[in-house]
Amino acid sequence: MNTSTSPHAQLVGKPVHDIDTPALVIDLDAMKRNLGRMSEFAKKHHIRWRPHAKMHKSVLLAKMQIRAGAIGICVQKTAEAEIMVAGGIHNIYISNQVIAKSKLARVAMLTQAVAPHGGQIAIAVDSLEGVTRLAEAMTEARTTARNNGMSSAPTVIDVFVEIDIGQARCGVDSGVAAVMLALEIRKHPALRFAGLQAYHGKAQHIRSAQERRVAIASAVDAVVMTRQFIESKGIQAGLVTGSGTGSMVLEAASGVYGELQAGSFMFMDADYAQNERDPAQPQFEQALYVKTQVISVHSDHVVCDAGHKSHAIDSGMPKVHFFGAQSELDYFNGGDEHGILRCAAGSTRLPGLGQMLWLVPGHCDPTVNLHDVMIGVKGGLRHGTVDRLISVDARGALT
Repeated sequence: MNTSTSPHAQLVGKPVHDIDTPALVIDLDAMKRNLGRMSEFAKKHHIRWRPHAKMHKSVLLAKMQIRAGAIGICVQKTAEAEIMVAGGIHNIYISNQVIAKSKLARVAMLTQAVAPHGGQIAIAVDSLEGVTRLAEAMTEARTTARNNGMSSAPTVIDVFVEIDIGQARCGVDSGVAAVMLALEIRKHPALRFAGLQAYHGKAQHIRSAQERRVAIASAVDAVVMTRQFIESKGIQAGLVTGSGTGSMVLEAASGVYGELQAGSFMFMDADYAQNERDPAQPQFEQALYVKTQVISVHSDHVVCDAGHKSHAIDSGMPKVHFFGAQSELDYFNGGDEHGILRCAAGSTRLPGLGQMLWLVPGHCDPTVNLHDVMIGVKGGLRHGTVDRLISVDARGALT
């Protein structure tokens, strides 16, 4: 979206109180502190980091992460990758399965697009058919480029074998099944076996720090075993990439992972706030909020104008932000356009008509995807000013 045409376009330089509601707001000061802490963590542990741009869907924020030291970005969708490449991001890993031939043709075209910039596209696979289809798409793209005189050197795509280490989603079994895919990848000149995709999504939201350690220890064992199987065939095992904000300290300390894909650290959300913090985890701050206003007042509740069209509820209802104090309000389902607010335990005070409030979304990623623009504020949510508008460039990029 062109931010100059946004209904919020006239807000830059105005006080935070002038932001109309509901609106998605970034505390830029907190976000930049989070970014700095992630960069420092990666340097301290001598590990690469490739944050998930599916979280913020913004070319501007992706470039900010790369300037801070990220090796590139991850995406989950071909359309996300296309938007990021068009915006000038040239090192992208599609950490997902792409099977449709039409999409694979688009992926292959992206390898051609980033090559003149010294960029690289990577992708995950978890089936022999997936490898075959990818190879066919890449071969066709290379032939077309050669015939049209578009490329002096054939492009190659980096391919990671995804193994299931506990997510029970995509990925082959660790061990022999992964070796078979690595061997197949190496048969195709346009494909380069790059290593293993080993992401344990469920572990990110295990509340107990000790239980997260147990889950990741088991995952690391599976990765080590798989690498040994691959190396026994005379193949370099390559890079192990994965991890998320909830478990990144464990993968970084394992000595096995070479790259972290954590992305939510930049914004955080109410779900991650429920995790017991590992002492080694950087102190990431909440930076993403939905600003809302009370539009109706009753004896036992009030109604705000931020319903489910302004925030995702897959990880629960949002929390009402009270600036470091215990929240005096609980948020309840009011439907698409409304939120019901009632007094929390121990509180008897309801806000008045027209009062502005701040909500912490349950899950940052799908919340961002509901908005065209994020409003960046400097100086805090109470007395700050609008510094910039940040376009959600890849909103709705689902293919």
